[in-house]
Amino acid sequence: MINAAIFLALAGFFQSSLAGSYQHAFYVSGVGIALIASFVLAILNAIVRPILFLLSLPITILTLGLFSVVVNAAMLELTSAVIGSNFSFSSFGVTLLITVVMAIVNAIISDHFARN
Repeated sequence: MINAAIFLALAGFFQSSLAGSYQHAFYVSGVGIALIASFVLAILNAIVRPILFLLSLPITILTLGLFSVVVNAAMLELTSAVIGSNFSFSSFGVTLLITVVMAIVNAIISDHFARN
């Protein structure tokens, strides 16, 4: 549920008006799609992410863990590929930015609930 809310908030934040038409850097068509995307992301994180983590372990160690952000962005891109045009990113750079923001928000929320 939290990831779905983050998806919706970031989709609204990452749209801009260019010459009267809306360009979406990150597009989510609605609440239902955000919930489905959260579920798909959770499934992919449970099944595919451990495999990618093992395959990328040497480069993750060399970059002192920063490559894990790229693996997380790849999970979001894979989620986008599974969902289709109702959940999309304009570029991999936007996906990386969304990944970092989601990680920060999830860390803040997890820390808050861990203290209570």
